[in-house]
Amino acid sequence: MLRGFATINYWADDVEAAKRWYSELLGLVNRAWAPPGAAAGPGGAIMYWHVDDIAATFEKLLSMGAKEYQPITPRGHQGFVTAAVTDPFGNVLGIMHNPHYLDMLRASGPA
Repeated sequence: MLRGFATINYWADDVEAAKRWYSELLGLVNRAWAPPGAAAGPGGAIMYWHVDDIAATFEKLLSMGAKEYQPITPRGHQGFVTAAVTDPFGNVLGIMHNPHYLDMLRASGPA
């Protein structure tokens, strides 16, 4: 039923600063488009982006001004590892190494 994320929005009060920070990663949406009552701080859900090298990605995000929200955490013996940061604008950004994600990419062949 759920086929994947179609979009994700990150809110920012200082859009120019956020544009610079997110230009390497995702793009962003002006907080003016946030629904009424949207939290200004970290929310209750974390979307995890697959990365090949979680330690290097985590360090890169911290060097860009993000703050640790969740440390690098192995999730059992199947190779899943997660971490999360809050960006300089209060959004939570999750990263994950997911072996099954890579298996699915290999199985799907060339795009």
